[in-house]
Amino acid sequence: MSLPADRPTRARFVLVLWLCGLAGVLYLDRICMAQAARPIADDLGLSNLDLSYVHMAFTLAYGLFEVPTGRLGDRFGSRAVLTRIVVWWSVFTALTGAAWGLGALLAIRFLFGAGEAGAYPNAARVMSRWFPAGERGRVQGFMLTTAQLGAVAAPTLAAYLIREAGWRWAFVAFGSVGVLWAVGFWSWFRDDPAEHARANAAEVAVIRAGAGEPPRHAGPIPWAAVIRNPGIWLLGLALVCSSFNSYLYYSWFSTYLQDGRRLENVDAGWLSSLVLAGSAAGVLAGGVIADRILRGRSVVRGRRLLGGFAYLVAAACLFLAVRTESPTALAALAALSSMCVQITLPTWWSAAIEQSGKHVGALFGLLNMMGTVGAMASQWFVGAYSDWRKDLGFTGREQWDPMFDVYVAVLLLGAAGWWFLYRRTPFESHSPTEHEKEPAP
Repeated sequence: MSLPADRPTRARFVLVLWLCGLAGVLYLDRICMAQAARPIADDLGLSNLDLSYVHMAFTLAYGLFEVPTGRLGDRFGSRAVLTRIVVWWSVFTALTGAAWGLGALLAIRFLFGAGEAGAYPNAARVMSRWFPAGERGRVQGFMLTTAQLGAVAAPTLAAYLIREAGWRWAFVAFGSVGVLWAVGFWSWFRDDPAEHARANAAEVAVIRAGAGEPPRHAGPIPWAAVIRNPGIWLLGLALVCSSFNSYLYYSWFSTYLQDGRRLENVDAGWLSSLVLAGSAAGVLAGGVIADRILRGRSVVRGRRLLGGFAYLVAAACLFLAVRTESPTALAALAALSSMCVQITLPTWWSAAIEQSGKHVGALFGLLNMMGTVGAMASQWFVGAYSDWRKDLGFTGREQWDPMFDVYVAVLLLGAAGWWFLYRRTPFESHSPTEHEKEPAP
């Protein structure tokens, strides 16, 4: 039975499932490396500093290729680009299991990072064309929650796969999942909702209400205006702090539990999953909050209060976590800290899409690239710091625990960055709204 002509179809809600699948597989394949790090190091004879370079190889490539791959989406459409991205990263996830030494591992993880680059900028581009502004916060919340659920599943699943089949075959298993997603997405998705067989004119009108038809070609990027736009730099600072904190859990937390708290691999996997479950809860709640902020009387004030308060609570929870004796209590408090940080992420996405204007693929990629600076700093810092403390004769918690105070300080810096955030029309010329007129503090 067909719908009445004036009743919107729901193709965009099916698209939410595809975006959630993309995010879930992305983090499943990314985070499984953290659980495999200790077995890989033991097998290949790597130090913690060597492992930090392996983690950084992915992040460096991910950052370098964010803007070019986001720009490809602006020029050629996200359908082809996202399909290529997922196939590429899936192949190099599987090839991680073939690494025979540090050099090979560095090269493979670098190419894996180059493959994942551009996934989120192109997903943001898809959202800007398929969802009205009032729905994007929830869509971002669902998608980012699924990403965190992929991260939640990765440590425990990887721990069991490594125990049963070894770390090499575990990567082959993880790499096969994305190929299935890519085939289905290419068949179903279209860049323009007006060209999709399951989206009628009424749904397209809902999507474009108040925004007009999006341009097919973004045109040249006004880089001088980008550099002068303080909103870009403040959003970049917030993401640097967020990424520095998050990559402690994405890359090193399981290793810390095994070396610092003397847990077995599977037990460390369960507690790592608990922490990342806190992240998932944060982004799910954050999606609802992001939409409510947009409906409020002061978007700027709402974003400042959310980000500043959440980061302060996150810093306090992490400060207490590392001082607990129980590994379970440590993980529970770290989960709460991570939840507070991630609750701001959908709001960050909403602000970033606004700041990027019609160049959302490239400029969202630029912002995401700034986040990789924090991620790489975190990955290097833990490896270098733990080896330095080991060389000084420290072991166990004395070797690892003091580094957490640096993460507390970064969260406090992030709170300050959120407080100075404000909304500014980026690059198109039009009269500012009342929200955009609000001054910085």
